[in-house]
Formats: sequence, C-alpha cells, structure tokens
Amino acid sequence: MLRKIIHIDESKCNGCGLCATACHEGAIDIIDGKAKLVRENFCDGLGDCLPNCPTGAITFEEREAPAYDDEAVKRTQEENRKEAMNMTVEEIMKIEDENERRKLMMAKMKEEGGMHQGGCPGSRSMQLHAEEEPSANTHACPGAASKTLDSSEAQGAAAYRPVPRLAQWPCQIKLVPTEAPFFDGSKLLIAADCTAYAYANMHEEFMRGRTTLIGCPKLDDIDYSEKLTQIIANNDIREVTIVRMEVPCCGGLELATKNALQASGKFIPWQVVTISRDGKIID
Repeated sequence: MLRKIIHIDESKCNGCGLCATACHEGAIDIIDGKAKLVRENFCDGLGDCLPNCPTGAITFEEREAPAYDDEAVKRTQEENRKEAMNMTVEEIMKIEDENERRKLMMAKMKEEGGMHQGGCPGSRSMQLHAEEEPSANTHACPGAASKTLDSSEAQGAAAYRPVPRLAQWPCQIKLVPTEAPFFDGSKLLIAADCTAYAYANMHEEFMRGRTTLIGCPKLDDIDYSEKLTQIIANNDIREVTIVRMEVPCCGGLELATKNALQASGKFIPWQVVTISRDGKIID
C-alpha cells in the first residue's frame, strides 16, 4: 500500500541510537553503527523519532510499504515486557546485542513506571565491567588514576583570582570508576564538555562542592546510561545536576542521566541547567 513512512539518510546518521529509543514500536535498530528501519510494518508514520535525531537524518516519505501492524507491535512489546520482568537491570546491561539490550531496558522501565518518552539511549559501545575500570593500581596510564583533590581556596590568593574547583580525578565519564570514595555523600555534577568553555563561572557556580563528571555523547563511543546507572546505584549520591549546552546532541547526555536515575531505583533530587552558545543560562 502507498503510505507515509520514515526515511533514514545513513550519510547523515551518527549512530547515536536516540531515534531507536524514541520509537516505542521498535521499528528501528542500530546496525553497523547506523540507524535502519528494519520493521516497516512497525512504523506508524507518526514520527516520534524525528525530533530526537540530532543530525536531521530522518524525514518522511510516501511510498509503497506494508501496512502498520498494531497487533504485531503489541505482541512484541508484551514479549519484551515479560522477558524484562524476569531479569534485573544488571542482567539486561550485560546483554551484548545493543538493540536487544535497549528494548528490554525500555520495557523494564516502562513496566516499573519510570519511563520518559525516548527511553534509554543506546550506543555502539560495550558495557564497561569493573575489571576494566581505571584504578590506582591496575590501569596502564598513571594519569587516569583515581585521586581526591583539595579544592579549598588557596591561602593568600588574591580575591580576583579564580580558584579551581575540580574535586577529583579522573573526571571523564568513560574513565571514572563506578565506585570511589569521592562519590560517598556527594553532590554529582554531570556536564557536557563544552559547558566549561561556554560558561565563564563554571567552576565557582557549578563545580564547587560537587563531584564532576564530563562527557560528550556525540564524540564518546560509550553508553553513558549504563555507567551512570552503576555510579548512582553503587554510591551514596545526594543530588544530581546536569549542565548541558542548548545544541541537540547534548540531549543524549540529559536523557542518559535521567534514565540512569530511573534505572538506579533511587529517589534523588535532580535538575537540568542549559547553557546557550554565547554563555548564558537559558533555563
């Protein structure tokens, strides 16, 4: 039949997976680092995936395609729900197949009442395991060793001189261990890389008194939601602040953090601050 259906331009697709998680019907998979419409009869033509694509790779087209099969979609969703309910979050995270892992995580969070539209963003990376985490004794690069820093104001510093407020090392999400003393009782700052350059008072206003984690979902080949879930679940985190840029790709960092909070099973106060490209707080 002739109907409206999505079209994915693979030359523009960066493989972020946000479209696949925004599609509640499960019509899209990530294959070889690219989004693909693999179940045309699961695509309802409403386009929930379009606003979630940071690169504009998805558009509508009208062409011959199988009719939307609502019954098949519901059967698949119910199968995923039943399978997810028999698994823990940790077990789901260990599934190597990215698409299967994403669908089960979405089903579990939806069943437990903690699912926002868009679900848990996937990525092309494998889950980081504890033995792969950087530690002071086992990693190859000594510069990645965990270390608590003293960020108290230096004695005798001039009043006008800025004081660094980074309280621990490492600070990159993909390098930081999932358990460390500096997480105990901490306020967690999860910030996009660019925010520190765009917002002049980043250290004093946001980093001071917080444990800082930074990353870029567009550049890092890692599933932030999985690791952040482990950090929040395994440590005594008191609150979470997300600082992102206004650009669309930063939405992946915000979504990953929200889903990590949900998957952790904890109730933790959180907030999102958005920075404009000219260095102003816009919400």
